[in-house]
Amino acid sequence: MQMNRRSVLGVFGGAATVAAIGLPVGLANATPEDTMAKIKEFAGDKEPQTGGKLTLNTPEIAENGNSVPVGVSVESAMEGDDMVEEIMILAEGNPNPDVVTFKFSELSGEAIAETRMRLAKTQDVVAVARMTNGDIHMAKAPVKVTIGGCGG
Repeated sequence: MQMNRRSVLGVFGGAATVAAIGLPVGLANATPEDTMAKIKEFAGDKEPQTGGKLTLNTPEIAENGNSVPVGVSVESAMEGDDMVEEIMILAEGNPNPDVVTFKFSELSGEAIAETRMRLAKTQDVVAVARMTNGDIHMAKAPVKVTIGGCGG
């Protein structure tokens, strides 16, 4: 493509206009308040219980934020009132805190799930489980994301 003076002036003029009106350059990250709003939406009027039934497995340090392993499990008989309906995983510092929601039934046998997720930066990962009896369980784990293993 041949660049002439008008093309160059047009590109620089457009860039100057964007800079002058202050359009955002990157994505804004979610805040802990955004994450709490998602948890409140998931839990309804129930207060999440911490410790005990829900286990969240994440690495303390992730050398590659593009593929961070995460696992969740809930101690449950998976029948009657002691059954897990859903487990939601959230990442507090990502542009959108929602990562994944796993749904379970009696046919699941166990409430265990594993996946990999992308983390934008060092942040807390949160898991929230809803039981059939209405109980809500929550676990939180910090994950330090390094860049090439050099800290970040």
